[in-house]
Amino acid sequence: MTESPFDVTIRVATVKKAEAFPETNKPKMVKLWLDLGDETLQSAAQLGYHHDVDELVGLQVLCATNLGSVRIAGFKSEALTVGVPGDDGNPVLVTPEKEVPAGGALY
Repeated sequence: MTESPFDVTIRVATVKKAEAFPETNKPKMVKLWLDLGDETLQSAAQLGYHHDVDELVGLQVLCATNLGSVRIAGFKSEALTVGVPGDDGNPVLVTPEKEVPAGGALY
């Protein structure tokens, strides 16, 4: 198999916990705790436009895991959750069509 053409590693994660994040200066921010099988990472994402926080738990998502971390309103975000713009330009999560093992890398 060839090496990934991407400079980042995109892996599948299962959302273990999600909560609203009103402390930020961006609307509709959400805190996520992501299970990648061998580790758990945190992510802050502007998902409240298209996703109900209570319905995110158990959802599998794609996330970039090797970009480093940033602090957002005191919360350490260690992964960039992958989304695409919806009709209104706000993020819609990219998810696997079928359930797959957590931690798997995009290829």
